[in-house]
Amino acid sequence: MLDKIDLFGFEESEEDKKYTTKVNIPQYLPSMECPKLEDCVDLTKYYELLRNIDNSNVSEDEKKFLRFAATRHIVFTYSKIADYYAHADKEMQELMEQSALVIIDLDDAIANGYIKYSKAIEDIMQRTGRQANEEYKNQARDTRKS
Repeated sequence: MLDKIDLFGFEESEEDKKYTTKVNIPQYLPSMECPKLEDCVDLTKYYELLRNIDNSNVSEDEKKFLRFAATRHIVFTYSKIADYYAHADKEMQELMEQSALVIIDLDDAIANGYIKYSKAIEDIMQRTGRQANEEYKNQARDTRKS
């Protein structure tokens, strides 16, 4: 293993060596109960920011920009979203997949543009002398084909 990570100019510490490059995909078992959509998202901070923006004296263009930025504070509860997905109709499931609320399989993730980074990561690992495990290499190879 390299003593230094050349790409970024950092020295590798003992702490860094404890991490792995293995890709373990968790298996999901759906709940028998379909959650309410309101239980899938927490809008508390988002609404607080919107109130502050609306009560501010900044320009309308600035308010519009800040409203977009406030969406970053919407908190999704992915375990509940996965449960909802399991009970949703086909159209809703497809829309949830397009929004990456759930990723059902690698092919869909690639088709929707969520796995394109794999080739870049493999290239970095090769340049730094790190070896990707076989599963990761296969995923990266599959990504290049699309």
